[in-house]
Amino acid sequence: MLVLFSVTFAGKQPLVGIGIVAAFFLGAFMTLGGFRGGAIVGSAALFSATAGGATGAALRIHREHWRTLEERAESAIATREIEATRRVTEERLRIARDLHDVIGHQVAMLSMHLGAAEIGLPEGAESSRQALVSARSSARTVVVETQRILALLRLEDEISDDEALRPTPALSGLGGLVASFESIGLDVRPSIDIPVGFVEPSVGVAVYRVLQGALTNAYRHGEGAAAVDVCERDGRICVTVENRVGHSLRGSGSGSGLGLVGMRERVESSNGRLSIDSDDGRFRVRAEFSPLGAAV
Repeated sequence: MLVLFSVTFAGKQPLVGIGIVAAFFLGAFMTLGGFRGGAIVGSAALFSATAGGATGAALRIHREHWRTLEERAESAIATREIEATRRVTEERLRIARDLHDVIGHQVAMLSMHLGAAEIGLPEGAESSRQALVSARSSARTVVVETQRILALLRLEDEISDDEALRPTPALSGLGGLVASFESIGLDVRPSIDIPVGFVEPSVGVAVYRVLQGALTNAYRHGEGAAAVDVCERDGRICVTVENRVGHSLRGSGSGSGLGLVGMRERVESSNGRLSIDSDDGRFRVRAEFSPLGAAV
């Protein structure tokens, strides 16, 4: 009984325990010439051993079922937390899109009408002109603060103090960005011709981030030299990054594709246009922006 109980409770094959018990019964029968009490006692012993095996199997099944329930509970808790995080992120992105589409558009229209009103003022209306200038300045402040709020809403992870103190990315930092990737072993062939005229700050940030994401993909998923071209063409800022698709992955883990999604969202938020294609074993990222943030 104890042998069958131990064997079945451990999850091993019951046939092993049955063989041991049968051998014990056979040896006892051959040595003693029979059981005291006859067939009744022998049958009782056999059924007792069988009951021990069944009890061990039942307890093992109960234990495994309990472990399964615990694993399901842990999985449900983890899934619930992931789902809650996903819903919070989606809500933050929805708020960010609403702020960008509604407030950004209305403030831009307000600034345009204020500029038109300032131009149409007659000579000598200096006080009204000064009030319109102040109003346009306030409109620009609203745009800057809205962009800051959008950045906070789109921020998924906490940033360190050093990261927070870094200057805002801009076109002037493209050279340093390329140099940082060259310092970690990426062969970059840059051709950067920064526009001389005014460029909307949000467009400069978008160009910087697109180039950063494209070079990150080139380093992790590509091989060979990465050709970088940033120039002004037909009144637009064009960014192109191209290199061969690699067979090995540098860094830990595989790509999730979220970098390309974030890159597309970044370009669309600046009214730009993004195209990503892969042919002849080469991966190519192209982005176009209007210097003033107009739709492309």
